Amino acid sequence: MVTFLPTEPGRLADVPAFLRGIGGAESNVACALAGAGHRTAWVGRVGEDGFGDHLVDTIAGHGVDTSAVLRDPDRPTGVYFRTAADRADGHHEVAYYRAGSAASAMSPLNAPYDALFAGRVLHLSGITAALSDDCLALLRTLTAQRPGRPLVSFDINHRPRLWRGHAAGPGVLRDLARGADVVFVGEDEAAEAWGVHGPDAIRAALPEPAVLVVKHGADGATVLARPEDTPPGPGTDETTTAPALRVDVVAAVGAGDAFAAGFLSATLRGLPVRDRVRHGHLMAAAVLTVPGDLAHPPARAHADRLAALDDAAWGKLRLRPGWTGRTAAGHEPGHAVEGTLR
Repeated sequence: MVTFLPTEPGRLADVPAFLRGIGGAESNVACALAGAGHRTAWVGRVGEDGFGDHLVDTIAGHGVDTSAVLRDPDRPTGVYFRTAADRADGHHEVAYYRAGSAASAMSPLNAPYDALFAGRVLHLSGITAALSDDCLALLRTLTAQRPGRPLVSFDINHRPRLWRGHAAGPGVLRDLARGADVVFVGEDEAAEAWGVHGPDAIRAALPEPAVLVVKHGADGATVLARPEDTPPGPGTDETTTAPALRVDVVAAVGAGDAFAAGFLSATLRGLPVRDRVRHGHLMAAAVLTVPGDLAHPPARAHADRLAALDDAAWGKLRLRPGWTGRTAAGHEPGHAVEGTLR
């Protein structure tokens, strides 16, 4: 979708002007992975309109392959407006205009499967499943077990507003997640959607995925990972917890998508689970220190140095706006990172 970001805090009714950007969980992840040096493609459906042009051009400008994006001559590109408040804040408002959009017309009958299954990882989001019955059917097709499919990554992204009038929404998200290989879910999301609390209870609700990432917000994340070729069952997981970083937050949007991108980037590189979580935190920190949903991630060598810190040094880090150094000529400004590098 095209996103309209407020120029100042306040209610939607009071914000005088908005800045145009792009939004979408999957495209955010694709752009962040491209920024981290991976070959990525985004598969979607947009209208044959100016907003569709803007989306495709902007995503492609981040280095993402958009050749499989479909243009719909009969349906518009979706848009939404949001306030500046954090999503968890009671004052946060979002106005979606996506019913009947081009994206809602995605289905198993018009999906470009060659493009969807071409990569090593296929990343999906529960938001897409909420757009229409056809979109849900497509997500069910993509999360079905089949020989030769790529690693399927699924972010729950429970948005109650999108499921309004569909009481089965939480159950649908759970069923889709059970077909994936890697699942991302916020502890608060699991409590709201399924009434379960804590990593062990969430794992009991989602026993099938080989890797379950439970996000605790500012407190970090816990990964429950089953060794390869080990069947699901109690006591088969290796549990890894990594605290989040202290960050001078500019805007608390897009961090979940960035975390998923950082974790998947480290997964593609074969890094240990602890480092996968730390790269997720670092990618999230890059987004938290800019106003929009996308940010230039730290250079790989820079991120690797930070991820390799011992626990004490990691705990002392504090990241400020500009810490990635990627908005200028590739330098890494020391003043934006407080802590000890060893």
